[in-house]
Amino acid sequence: MLTLLIIGIALALILIAIIKFDIHPFLALFVGAIIYGLMMGMSPDLIIKSISDGFGGVLGSVGLLILLGVILGTFLEKTGGAMVIAEKVLKWVGEKSVNLSLMLSGWILSIPVFGDSTIIMLNPIAKSLSSKSGISYAATIVAVSLGAMASHSLVPPTPGPIATAGILGADLGQVIFYGGLVSLLTLIPLYIFVQKWVTKIPLKPVLVANEKKIKKEDRPKFISSLVPILVPLTLIIIASIANYPTKPMGESGLIKAIQFLGTPVIALLIGAILSFTLPKKFDRKLLSASGWIGEAILLAAPVILITGAGAVFGKMLQNSGVGDLVTSTMSDANWGIFLPFLIAFGLKTAQGSTTVAMITTASIIAPILGPLGLDSETMKVFTTIAIGAGALGISHANDSGFWVVTQLSGMSTKQGNLSHSLGTMIAGVTAITLVYILSLVVG
Repeated sequence: MLTLLIIGIALALILIAIIKFDIHPFLALFVGAIIYGLMMGMSPDLIIKSISDGFGGVLGSVGLLILLGVILGTFLEKTGGAMVIAEKVLKWVGEKSVNLSLMLSGWILSIPVFGDSTIIMLNPIAKSLSSKSGISYAATIVAVSLGAMASHSLVPPTPGPIATAGILGADLGQVIFYGGLVSLLTLIPLYIFVQKWVTKIPLKPVLVANEKKIKKEDRPKFISSLVPILVPLTLIIIASIANYPTKPMGESGLIKAIQFLGTPVIALLIGAILSFTLPKKFDRKLLSASGWIGEAILLAAPVILITGAGAVFGKMLQNSGVGDLVTSTMSDANWGIFLPFLIAFGLKTAQGSTTVAMITTASIIAPILGPLGLDSETMKVFTTIAIGAGALGISHANDSGFWVVTQLSGMSTKQGNLSHSLGTMIAGVTAITLVYILSLVVG
């Protein structure tokens, strides 16, 4: 109870500092993480290690992706390419279907791509569609983020579901099938939530100064605008297939080259370089510190720093033994398919990382599958998906995805909690309900 109280105090201090006193989220998160570590009695060495591992880890995995994604997005915006895509999508789906289109796009792209990366890559389109259609920017970006989260936690080949299936010995093909089914059905209440609730959050996109002034004849063509987005995504998807455990494409030198090019940071670098072809008249000054690259770095810096500070807080929670607390509290309970969900839900909410929550929960549950009645081949599959359902929620101040959504869109922390965070909770509860029903019917 004392540990839970300390976690609650730390989170309250962070949120009060940001919301009430308007302190920058980076400083609030960073200082709040250190205060939490001191209150937990962590050694100075462990606190410093948590800072180094948390910040360094997220910069290595997400920081470059954020920067490259913002560079790509900046060129798409400033050349009018994002608006070209927005106009075409609106023409195809109609203004009433914008959020559904973005949610499905986020769902599809986040199967091979990390959820944060998907949000970063689709943000320019969500921004332009919001401006073009008049729909709240909060709704368009949250439609993307919730679609991305739904598949990121439930559908391989993202790392969490693959690792969980491996630890539990679940059939990967069935996990893909049932995980895809559950996550798609989960989009239904999420879409209703976005349409009925998030659209009421007033938020307008801040467009770059010259985007509206670009003449139509100076904008890039639709296909040209799509190339910087589609090429890296295609490379990542092909590499994901090549990296599959069964090695369906073999292990030749060509495949290794594809795997290298399909590494998210390399693929996004290629996408960013391709975006340099979008201006009608290219000027090398665009790549200078005072050009579009310089502007993109200035835009990306606070997002990267805040994301890193959130990761420090998450790492501090992990290293303080919060996982052991959740395990000891719940491991003696006999709740069948709901136990893995609750452990994953508790871990995700407490420390922020979806992948960490899934892998930790799988390691806890694997030895007790038999006593829980979850050791049949089918129930191993549903247990894997139940863990993914738990790891969906709740995404809040200690999750890098929360800060990617709020900082890219300009949402306040309160608006992020009322949209993205609440949506992830709805997603988790919906997914475990569907898993339970399927386990009764199929299991």
